[in-house]
Amino acid sequence: MRSLESWFSEYSESHQNRKNKIIHKICVPLIFFTVVGLLLQIPVQMGPVRLGEAFIALALGWYSTLGPKPFVIMIGQLVICYVLLYLLGMALHPQWPWLIGLFVVAWIGQFYGHQLEGKRPSFLKDLQFLLIGPLWVLKDVFFKEQKKSPPL
Repeated sequence: MRSLESWFSEYSESHQNRKNKIIHKICVPLIFFTVVGLLLQIPVQMGPVRLGEAFIALALGWYSTLGPKPFVIMIGQLVICYVLLYLLGMALHPQWPWLIGLFVVAWIGQFYGHQLEGKRPSFLKDLQFLLIGPLWVLKDVFFKEQKKSPPL
């Protein structure tokens, strides 16, 4: 099982351009939000849960393999998504048309950022990078690198 640091290191290789990083810090959370919203729109029931909720649970299971901190951070992101979707759902119903529109715009931004970068998106190499992106954009806030002191 790969470490979170290993995922971040490889993801960072194709995210060096300053403008691309800014674009990602805007577009990745939007994509995460819209994917959660669209998954929750799937009306297929699987016993007591909907299909979309099952996908979210699987993703959380994957995040739990990275450690307790990434797992809790992603639960926090999901709670924020659920609250925003609930509030926006009261004003903008049905939700799926604007979620799809926002999803498409955010992906256009992502591909533009990678055009500036001159490198292909990481997820084309491994789909798990789609799950790393939401953590990577929060890396500077929650995962400060430990600077090693030079030897005396």
